[in-house]
Amino acid sequence: MMHPSFTLDQLTTGDEAMRQCLALANVAARTDLPVLILGESGTGKTVLARALHTSSARAAAPFVSFNAAALSDTLLDSQLFGHEKGAFTGASKRVKGKFELAHTGTLFIDEIADMSSAAQAKILRAVEYGEYERLGAEAIEYADVRVVSATHLPIRRFIETDHFRRDLFYRISGLTITVPPLRDRPTDLRALIGTEIAAAARAQGKPIVGLNRHAAEKLFAHSWPGNLRELQRVIHTAVAMTTGDVISPQAILLESEMPAAAASPPSVSAKAGNDSADLSLRGAESRHIVEVLARMSGCKRRAARALGVSRSTLDRKLAEQARTGTAGDSPLSAQVVLESVPEQSGMVS
Repeated sequence: MMHPSFTLDQLTTGDEAMRQCLALANVAARTDLPVLILGESGTGKTVLARALHTSSARAAAPFVSFNAAALSDTLLDSQLFGHEKGAFTGASKRVKGKFELAHTGTLFIDEIADMSSAAQAKILRAVEYGEYERLGAEAIEYADVRVVSATHLPIRRFIETDHFRRDLFYRISGLTITVPPLRDRPTDLRALIGTEIAAAARAQGKPIVGLNRHAAEKLFAHSWPGNLRELQRVIHTAVAMTTGDVISPQAILLESEMPAAAASPPSVSAKAGNDSADLSLRGAESRHIVEVLARMSGCKRRAARALGVSRSTLDRKLAEQARTGTAGDSPLSAQVVLESVPEQSGMVS
């Protein structure tokens, strides 16, 4: 996780698609134009928006983030524009909205394409003229705000099918920046893995020095549909499951491996056809521990509570798993030691 005050200069990349993205972001930082950031979930759109703000002339003013997804129009009104005391049931005091809080700074509206048509109409005036009204008030307020928006949805197709207002799109897309998915950034993957391992090892107090060859191959072969968010979850879980100083492939739990374990068990015929499957009680227990750790984002304390065992018992069972791992994954002969990677290199969400 990067420090909130980082700038675009601290986001480094070795991939051409990402270089183009950062070059356009640097252009945006030198202007006051509204910016629309496109990209799949987990690619680091919020990270880029924050870095853009801290690299701009508004860096000393507030950066206010707002997620527009899954909010009713009333709640969205209250969140964005604020409300007066008594404006609705439960409104016990006057509350400032995101536009007011972001005055002279940047307002980041994430998942803007999730807004309803009514909400889009209301935000259009605020984006275009800086004008808004608090719920329950009659006076028109003004805020000097630079708007940066983002969505993972196909917003241009939404415009063609009237799911998103064309006039609002033109107002929020003074510059449009597309963040490439992690699968299109192979050169960055090693540095990002190194950064996450170092961060997870520090957070968990573990002397992790790297991956063995098979673990590295497993990570590099994965397509990362969840992008940086998935990478962070996988690495933090792997560090939690590692008892030594090198991560083995058994500690790497990828999303593609989870549905079969989390859904219904394989049929008897499927089991019979897989001679290499571990059908022992110990194997089932190990798979269950791996799944619970993944669900708890690698937190052993929460995993032990969910499993109904003590923390020391969980540590002992993880140590047993490490000792009985796949032969041929020797960390001493196949180790991939991490190179020195700056803590804030790459884009980590």
